[in-house]
Amino acid sequence: MDIDEHQRWLVDFYKQRNWYDYSPFIHLNFLTEEVGELARAVRAIEIGRDHPGEAHKSSAVWEANLQEELADVLDQVLMIASQYDVDPQQLLQASQDKLTKRFHTEK
Repeated sequence: MDIDEHQRWLVDFYKQRNWYDYSPFIHLNFLTEEVGELARAVRAIEIGRDHPGEAHKSSAVWEANLQEELADVLDQVLMIASQYDVDPQQLLQASQDKLTKRFHTEK
């Protein structure tokens, strides 16, 4: 599945649950929540978790959690992009163009 296919699937999924109708502002809040969860996953991998209310988790569990949280962040970015009619391929190209121009690197 490529990013365009996933965005189409995601929009369909969100529309079926009436989640797509939430404003981009609400989706931005969801994105913020997901970034916090991603930060927690990265922290757990990098420096561990020392919380008495949590059971110890293996590195494999934390790695799976990292992937899940990265996907959640990506999904919210794709939702916001869809609501503003921004093609995800354009996002990828804009990122590459900006960095190439900024750092004068070859494409």
